[in-house]
Amino acid sequence: MKFNGYHHIGLIVEDAEKSVEFYKKLGAVETLSFPMGDTGKKIYLADLGGNAVVEIIPRGNAGEEASARFAHIAIATDDASAAFDLAVKAGAKPQTEPRDVTLGAMNARIAFVVGPDKETLEFFQVKS
Repeated sequence: MKFNGYHHIGLIVEDAEKSVEFYKKLGAVETLSFPMGDTGKKIYLADLGGNAVVEIIPRGNAGEEASARFAHIAIATDDASAAFDLAVKAGAKPQTEPRDVTLGAMNARIAFVVGPDKETLEFFQVKS
């Protein structure tokens, strides 16, 4: 058995349609939507390319996901600065301007924004 990256990250949101539109402005393709049980709400998959798939889940489901959280979604990119600019233009709030960092032996350029449902997105560009 081996792992092959992640399939998707589930993001619980207050307004699914607003979040879907935001991710589409970032270039995501809505690949799937399906009913969320008997709630009348829909769950969406937004594919940003590569392994960056965000499952947009409307708040209101019962069980474990009702209080689920995560720190941020890190999206691999070849240009963290351009991704940051695109996200801000799409309506995200800047959190951390693009900057170069050294993480052990890896050099990267990173930037953070806050999306429409207060989710934090990191744009991660490996430089060497």
